[in-house]
Amino acid sequence: MLKKWFELIFDHRIGLRERMFRVVTGICMVALVIILPMGRSFANLLILAASLACIWTIVKVSIQRECIHTGATVITIMLLILFPVSFFTAGGFYSGMPEWFVLCFIYISITLEGRRKIGFFLLCTTETLLCYYIAYYFPEIVSRNTQSNSFFGSATSVVMVGILTSVLLLFVTRLYEEENEISKRQKKEIEELNKAENNFFSSMSHEIRTPINTIIGLNEMILRGDIPEDVAENARNIQGASKMLLTLINDILDLSKIKSKKMEIINVSYETGALFSEIVNMIWIKAREKGIEFRLHVDSSIPSMLCGDEVRIKQILINLLNNAVKYTSEGSITLSVRCERLTLNRVRVWYSVEDTGQGVKKENIPYIFNAFKRVNEEKNRHIEGTGLGLSIVHQLVELMGGEISVNSVYTKGSTFLVMLEQDIVDNKELGKFTLETRVRVREEEQYRQSFEAPDAHILVVDDNEMNLMVVRKLLSATKIQLDTALSGRECLRLAQIQHYDAILMDHLMPEMDGIQCLHALRTQPGGMCQDVPVIALTANAGSDNQLLYRKEGFSGYLAKPVSGALLEAAVLSILPKELVRLSEDDTQSEIGKDVLIFEQAQRTFLTVSTDSVCDLPESLKKEFGISVCPYYVCTDEGRFLDEIELKADELLSHIAEGKNGFSLPPSVEDYERFFAEQLTKTQNVIHITMAKHASQGYSNALEAARSFENVMVLDSGHLSSSMGLIVLYAAHMAENGATRTDIVRTVKNWDVISLPLS
Repeated sequence: MLKKWFELIFDHRIGLRERMFRVVTGICMVALVIILPMGRSFANLLILAASLACIWTIVKVSIQRECIHTGATVITIMLLILFPVSFFTAGGFYSGMPEWFVLCFIYISITLEGRRKIGFFLLCTTETLLCYYIAYYFPEIVSRNTQSNSFFGSATSVVMVGILTSVLLLFVTRLYEEENEISKRQKKEIEELNKAENNFFSSMSHEIRTPINTIIGLNEMILRGDIPEDVAENARNIQGASKMLLTLINDILDLSKIKSKKMEIINVSYETGALFSEIVNMIWIKAREKGIEFRLHVDSSIPSMLCGDEVRIKQILINLLNNAVKYTSEGSITLSVRCERLTLNRVRVWYSVEDTGQGVKKENIPYIFNAFKRVNEEKNRHIEGTGLGLSIVHQLVELMGGEISVNSVYTKGSTFLVMLEQDIVDNKELGKFTLETRVRVREEEQYRQSFEAPDAHILVVDDNEMNLMVVRKLLSATKIQLDTALSGRECLRLAQIQHYDAILMDHLMPEMDGIQCLHALRTQPGGMCQDVPVIALTANAGSDNQLLYRKEGFSGYLAKPVSGALLEAAVLSILPKELVRLSEDDTQSEIGKDVLIFEQAQRTFLTVSTDSVCDLPESLKKEFGISVCPYYVCTDEGRFLDEIELKADELLSHIAEGKNGFSLPPSVEDYERFFAEQLTKTQNVIHITMAKHASQGYSNALEAARSFENVMVLDSGHLSSSMGLIVLYAAHMAENGATRTDIVRTVKNWDVISLPLS
């Protein structure tokens, strides 16, 4: 029996609360066996036997019926009755009984919850005080004890209460330690499972994109040719199905990143007009094909340039608009944008997507943002999709600190409202923006060659032969001389003997990946492509990769599958202009805006940069090519970028009016973006900061530099003008070919160096 009891207590398949209930109740049953016989009467023994049988029955029934809290309450009431009975029959406070009231308090604390615990705790306190009061003022009620019995009973009680309490604490401690170990083990297993799941999704995304790239690329070559209409129709259907599959893959990958908290929000400056134009050009054709009217209302006062995650904002609006098109069979869908000024440099933008579609039943609205959940499944089973779109929208809005709500009337339509706060980059108003002024009519999607470059020579690096074949075919009309390499090592071998005007490189390759190959290219002894622009052409998709490839020094980034038009636009952006002959038809010229090109010029070897507190005139910064990371200036009107959004004379005027103003250094994330931007223009950066004892800037910059191999942060040890002189001299040395070691030594020994600067 005892062995079975121990096995049940340490059986982790049983809930912790039930096991605690068993332990504490068992200890209290032992206590009753000890204290009730203190009354030295037959009645006490009968009460003891009945009580033990009753408690055992309560424990069994409450566990079977899963009502442990109720069982514990009943047992508590019994203890509050039995302890006073034993108190008065054993000799009151002249016996060993008072010590046992402690167990009653412990039982209540461990087994009960909420208000019930508080109520019974107060009741036990009152009862204990009442017993003492009665025993003191009405001693005749209490059974008499000899002095020796009193001393013996008290000593025994102290020892027994101490032992039982210690045993109870040992049991409880061990139970919690084991549960804690199990929790840690489960947490580790969950983390490993999440990691494996994320790696699986990322790997599958990459692997699935590779054959899709082949399907879309070769299918485009079919559409370029002179083919019968029925073949063209089949090819267009293949193209549409491939893009639908690509959308599903992107949704699953995004959901995986959000779930693992690896989704990064990357705020950049963007043109609001360009953003809305891209969205309109993607949606209005789908609406027209379905016979739905597409309406557009954009607030003319919205600033022409804002700072936010342009990619994610576009994803949110396109998902909402696609959803509206899918669930609307007739009528219209409307995109409305409204702007509300918060401060001088911040706005709140409201995006509204309204449709006249099926609407959502009232009881289904709370579940509309759940992943893989599609409301009214039976009615909507013919509609394509995974049910991930709205879930991703909801989580992206939350990641950007915004709000989203839905108002829907079943059978009448729905309205989704998204609110996002963003910083203003250009206060100039967007002005009139209508559907008629922005739509580019696409008559029939027909390939048009954008340029020819027969004298240009490029290298394409990919471990998949099908991908190499697709790129070769898509660029065949440009007459570019094209070599291919199936590995990073083969790329380095070719770069040793041949100069290329541009390189397209895959990222995820065995043995040597694209990033490692790029770094090796840049430092290759005797290499002929050290400064050649390299574009990452990869299936490793996701907007956060834009920052990764920019940071690593790529000239641009294209995600597979890529269309021939985008591929041509990317190559056109980095080829030397003298090698290119543009086509007479210039309709493809605008598509270059969709290509992420990080740099246009060759990178210098070394650049000196600093913070905006260096106190140098703009003319000297430009003359010596000194890049500046701006501090923040915080005023009563808001937070501004030093010398960019707020000039020194404006700050002085603000302070002269009796208002507050102070500076804050850039954050680690600010420095990371700054260094990544500099590395698109140079191979090495030396960043000189204000004295570390005077500002957090040095620490933040040093932390950010850990993400880069070729960024060095130096503490000038000075402020303002003295810091500016150090930066100026370091930039002068860099301009005259000094090495990193020489510049570092000069800055560190500045106090003992005289200035020969002219």
